[in-house]
Amino acid sequence: MVRGLIFDCDGVLVDSEPLAVAELQTMFGRLGVPMPPERIYRDFLGRSLQTIVDAAAQDHGLDLAPELPGFAQGLAARFGHDLLPVPGMAAAIAALPGPRAVASSSAPDRLALSLSLTGLAPLFGTHVYSASQVRNGKPAPDLFLLAAERLRISPADCVVIEDSPAGIAAARAAGMRVVGFLGGAHAGPARLAERLSRLRPDALVEHAAELPNTLARLG
Repeated sequence: MVRGLIFDCDGVLVDSEPLAVAELQTMFGRLGVPMPPERIYRDFLGRSLQTIVDAAAQDHGLDLAPELPGFAQGLAARFGHDLLPVPGMAAAIAALPGPRAVASSSAPDRLALSLSLTGLAPLFGTHVYSASQVRNGKPAPDLFLLAAERLRISPADCVVIEDSPAGIAAARAAGMRVVGFLGGAHAGPARLAERLSRLRPDALVEHAAELPNTLARLG
């Protein structure tokens, strides 16, 4: 039975991943470190900014802390100019019954900005949760378990909609079913069809319009 829906945000609700990748490249470029998009999609998709900070320190000896305010400002500017909802997602969510939540690796301020700019915020109300609220981010299950707890729904009765390997692993670890989502603009560059198929999610969808029927079958 599907009683609760938990959505990732970046790349599922909002088409933000290409914008975030471009701004990450800009930040690393200022520090003289080339960061190809393939590396970002491979290693950081669906993970928190802290994961990127830790990797920069370990792999390149870089302290990104002084760069983070500039990164946040640059990303907010890109979002304000170019951010759009994932095609068809608002209509799909409106057609789905039951409680729903957002559970994202993004920081709360970025989440609020993304949902506000794209007009999706009213669809979730207060049920918007960030990895900053738990001890361990994706691929650990903590964030999805928090969302289920706040929705007051058993994890076994929740379905997660995710676009990243880390998110699928987190959903599995939480004891939830998971739909792999391929409808974001980054699906091709990130090779999501190939990468997510290997993880055998409960379903794979290429467009938001497929979600209502897919979730009905899972239910």
